[in-house]
Amino acid sequence: MNLIIRLLLNALAVFVLAHILNGVHVDGYVGAIIVAVVLALLNLLVKPFLVLLTLPITVFTLGLFLLVINALIILLADKLVDGFSVDNFWIALLFSVLLSILQSLLQSFIKDDK
Repeated sequence: MNLIIRLLLNALAVFVLAHILNGVHVDGYVGAIIVAVVLALLNLLVKPFLVLLTLPITVFTLGLFLLVINALIILLADKLVDGFSVDNFWIALLFSVLLSILQSLLQSFIKDDK
């Protein structure tokens, strides 16, 4: 149940940011849910390989290259989901940073069942 709530909160964050940022477009709330699921799957499956492949440059930049990897994940989700579009890399970078901040704010309201 907690996973579904987190996905819905992430979809809400995607929906809100798509209306705030000019370069990000999403087709309704259902599209935002699909984007949240695709982003979760990409972060689970693709991101670890990208982090491992780019480990030397990530260490060299003291972790700042992870922002580039997050932007690439956003651009990959743009290619995979029809109702979601991001105009360019810089908008994807800004979107990924704001999405991370908004997700952590929204998920701070959820109690963990430990």
